[in-house]
Amino acid sequence: MNKFKRNERIAAMTQILVNSPNKVFTLTCFTDMFAASKSTISEDLVIVKEIFENQKLGKIETITGAAGGVKYIPIISKEKKKHFVEQLQSELSKPNRRISGGLIYLGDILYDPSYAQQIGSIFAEEFLNRHVDCIVTVETKGIPLALQTAHALNVPLVVFRNTFKADDGPTISIHYPSSSGGSLKTMYAPKNAIYKNSNVLIIDAFMRGGGTLVGMRSLVKELEANVVGTGVLFEEITGREKAVEDYFSIFTIDPRKSSEHVRIQSGILKKSVLE
Repeated sequence: MNKFKRNERIAAMTQILVNSPNKVFTLTCFTDMFAASKSTISEDLVIVKEIFENQKLGKIETITGAAGGVKYIPIISKEKKKHFVEQLQSELSKPNRRISGGLIYLGDILYDPSYAQQIGSIFAEEFLNRHVDCIVTVETKGIPLALQTAHALNVPLVVFRNTFKADDGPTISIHYPSSSGGSLKTMYAPKNAIYKNSNVLIIDAFMRGGGTLVGMRSLVKELEANVVGTGVLFEEITGREKAVEDYFSIFTIDPRKSSEHVRIQSGILKKSVLE
């Protein structure tokens, strides 16, 4: 078996840990991989941990005990988070994003992998201590953000549907009020999508009145699981009370003025960028 130099081991372990956030790797996994002793691997991991701390790249956490090991937690530093949110605000402030009704065009942001990955890391950090077992979203706009959050937390993603799909097998459905009120919509989920008593984190791209979130929460309850958190990227100010209360939003959009004066604020920075 090839003998690896320390810099080769450190580079490989760093990539392995970063590619699988919040997944625990035992020391034996690395000793077998690099044909090195546990003491050598432990020394390597100390170096990796120091590099991550000094460069503010996240956290390398060691877990003691028989089932212990090491894992990477994608925590974003305050400086990098501030820079990212300001960058996103700057992009959203471009005049060509303003569309009728005082709204902002968001499609390319939601489906841009670089944006989605960092947004997912922000959600994951916010709910890190909620003992999340799976992420739930509803098709379709929230899927990229929910998937990146699921990746950062190392948990599966479940997508609820707005229409029945035969390939989902046996499903359960609920009716929920639309955001505009006055009508009911239907939401579907496979019966085996979520384990009983699981801790579920709901992620969505946009919230107006909160009707869709009510639907997801109700469907999670029907599946006998627990909602431990709700995160949305954009929350629209409508002047009416939201159908949900306990949620975390990254941005607030206020379209109640004319389309030339759409107001976007960050719940992280508490800063308005469109006046």
